[in-house]
Amino acid sequence: MKKIHIVILVGIAVCIMILLSFMADLSTYETLASARQKAGKTVTVIAKLDKSVATPIEYDPAKNPNLTQFFVIDSLGNRAQVRYYFEKPMDMEKSDRIVLKGKMQGDIFVITRKDGILIKCPSKYKDDPKAAQNNLTQN
Repeated sequence: MKKIHIVILVGIAVCIMILLSFMADLSTYETLASARQKAGKTVTVIAKLDKSVATPIEYDPAKNPNLTQFFVIDSLGNRAQVRYYFEKPMDMEKSDRIVLKGKMQGDIFVITRKDGILIKCPSKYKDDPKAAQNNLTQN
């Protein structure tokens, strides 16, 4: 076998390893029901804050500044409690959707990483389409 063939084979092997490492980071969105079936495995869920409970967000910085608890509902109507082991994200009450990345432990969705929650707020121009047009014409 020639040296060029060996170099090409090694290059192909390196490319395959790089692609496989990128594929490990890819994740699909799950529902809360499918997350329960994958208990202990990190999953990504899109949900919205359940505002039907008496206190939708429980956060007491005097008691524990590193614990935020709330309830969410996914697109299929499944409900779960979430424990986020960091301070409460800003404007969480105004959120349209919440992207959660964590693990199910029983009936509780646990998030132990700071970047495990992403708040999707509604656009500030949602109710007034003319405001967006006025903003564009002023710039």
